[in-house]
Amino acid sequence: MRIGFGLGVIPLLGVILNLLHIPIDWKIFLVLSIIIPVYNMFRFRNSIKIPSIKLTKSNIAVILVLVMFFLTLFMYVKGSFVYPYLEDDDPWTHAKGIKYVTMEKNVRDTNNVFKYIDPYPPGFAVLFGVLHQTSSSLMWTMKFFNALIISLGVLFFYFFAKQFVGNRNKALLSTSIFVMVPCYLSHFIWSHSLVVTCFFPLMYSIGRIREDSRWKYAFMLVYSGIFLIQPTQAIKISILVGIYLVVFSILKKKVQWNVLFAMIGGFLLSLLWWYNKIGAMFGKQGKKAIIFSTQETNFITQLIGKLARAFPSNSGTATRAYTFNDFFVAKSQNLINNPIGVGIVLSILLFLSLIIILRRYKSLADEKNHWISVALLWLLFTFIGINSVTFNLPVGLFAFRFWMLFAIPLSLIAAHGFVFIVELLKQMKVPKIATISLIIILIFLTSGQQKYTLNTAMWLPGGVWTSNDEVSGYMWLKTLPVNTKVFSYSGDEIVIGLDKFSCMWCDNLIEFRKDLLYQNVSELYNWLKKEKYQYLVMDSMSYRDLVRPFGENETNELLPKRLQEIISSEKFQVVHQTKSMVVFKLL
Repeated sequence: MRIGFGLGVIPLLGVILNLLHIPIDWKIFLVLSIIIPVYNMFRFRNSIKIPSIKLTKSNIAVILVLVMFFLTLFMYVKGSFVYPYLEDDDPWTHAKGIKYVTMEKNVRDTNNVFKYIDPYPPGFAVLFGVLHQTSSSLMWTMKFFNALIISLGVLFFYFFAKQFVGNRNKALLSTSIFVMVPCYLSHFIWSHSLVVTCFFPLMYSIGRIREDSRWKYAFMLVYSGIFLIQPTQAIKISILVGIYLVVFSILKKKVQWNVLFAMIGGFLLSLLWWYNKIGAMFGKQGKKAIIFSTQETNFITQLIGKLARAFPSNSGTATRAYTFNDFFVAKSQNLINNPIGVGIVLSILLFLSLIIILRRYKSLADEKNHWISVALLWLLFTFIGINSVTFNLPVGLFAFRFWMLFAIPLSLIAAHGFVFIVELLKQMKVPKIATISLIIILIFLTSGQQKYTLNTAMWLPGGVWTSNDEVSGYMWLKTLPVNTKVFSYSGDEIVIGLDKFSCMWCDNLIEFRKDLLYQNVSELYNWLKKEKYQYLVMDSMSYRDLVRPFGENETNELLPKRLQEIISSEKFQVVHQTKSMVVFKLL
C-alpha cells in the first residue's frame, strides 16, 4: 500500500517542484523519498529486528493475491509487447508529453504543443517522465510500467476490500472476481490507468481514518493527486467518496468530519495546478459553467442546464446506448481503451447477491454491513453513468469510461452471492474448495478467458496512420539506436513514440516548420545538419498534416516537387522505402 500512496503523491510532488522551478528529476524524487526512511534507520538502528515469516491464513491470502497479481502482470505485459508500436492514438500523444518532461524536467508548455500536460493535469506525464529518465527506451517504459501500475491495482484492491468489507475471505473472493471482470482496465496506455488505480489507496486510507485520524493526511495527498492525473475521473471518484461520506454519516448518525476535512484539503492542494487552468482547459464554456446568473433565481435549473451543456449525455468517442447483452455476455472482441461487459456467471452472481441483500435489507443497519449500502449506491451510480445515452439522461460524463468504475462495486457485491453459494453447498456436504474452484473456473470461462484474449491480441496502431504499409515502413526506424534524431515532414509524434528524437517543443523547430514547404533542398539540408538530424522521413501522412497550415493547392504543388528534389539531391540517400513512406539519410 505504500507503493500505492507513492503513486498518488507523485503528481502533487511534481506540480510543487514545477511551481518552485525545481527540476522534475528522478534523483530529486529519490532523495525526497528516502530522507525519512534513512533517518529512521539510523535513529532506530539498535532496535531493528529481522521479522520472522510465519505461514498464517492471512499470509496465505496475500500469497494467493500475489499469484493473481503476477498472472495479471503477465497478461498485460505479454499483450503490450505483442506488437512493435503504441496502440491507437492516445499513447502516441502521451509519448511526446512524457518525452518533454523527461528532457526538460518541467511541465510548462509555453508553446501550447502538448495535449496532456498543460492545462491538462500533468500527473501521468510526471510519473512516466521520471521513470523514462531511468530507462533509455520510452516505448518500453510506457508499455511495461503502464502494465505494472494496472496490475498493482490487484494488490491495492485486495487490501482496500479487506479494510472496506472487514472480512479477509470476502476480500479474497472479490479480488478473484476483480481480476477476471472484462470491463475493468485493459493495458491501453492513458492516464485512466493511473487515476483509477489510485482510487484503492484513497479508499484504504478512509478505512484507516476510523482507527487513527492522522490517516486523513494520507487521504488528502492522494485525493489531490487524483485531481492532478485526469479531470473527469476525478469528478466521478469524488462522487464515489461523497457517497461513502453521506452513507456513513447517516448510518453512524455522525458527520465524518475527518473525511470531509481531507476532501476539502485535497481539493485545495490540487488548486496549486488548477487555480489558473480552468479557462485554458475548458475554454469559455468551462468558465460559464461555474458562474451562475443573479437574474435567474432557480439555482437547480441553472445547474442542470450548465451541466447538460458542459457534459452532454453522449460525450465520449465510444459512448453509445448499451443493451442487456452488452452486460451479460463478455466478448473477446471488444473496445481496447475501455472494454465493456461482465460475463454470464458474474452477472448471475451479481443478481443473486442483489436478491440476497434486498431480502435481508434490515441487516444493512448493522455496522458490519455499512459497506454494503455504500457499494450498492456505487453500483447504482456507475450503472446510471454507463447508461446516460440508454436512459436519455440530461447529463453524461463520458459514459464508456464508467465501465472501469462499475467493475469495482460489482466485484465487491458479487462476492456476496459467491459466499452464499459456497455456504449453501457446504450444508449439502460439498467441500468448500470444490465449490470455490468450480465457480472460479466458470467465471474464467465466461469472463476471464475473454479478458485474456482481448488483452493479448494484436491491437491496431491508431487512426493517425494512412495505411498498414506506412506502419510497416516506420517500423524500420526501430532498427536505429534510441534517440537518433529523425525529422519527419508529417510531424514528430510518431518519431518520438518509436524511441527516436525530434525537439518538437523547441522554438527553432516550430519556426522552421512554419515555412517547411517553402524551404528548398539546400535550406532544408543545412538546417537539419545544423540541428544534428541524421534522418529525414517523407510519408503519406505528410500530405494530410501539411494541408492544414499550407492549404490543399500549395501542398499538392510543392510536396511532390520537394520529394523529387530530395531524391535527386546528392545531400540525401534513400535508406528505406515502401509505397507510403521513404527514409533518407543525411550525407
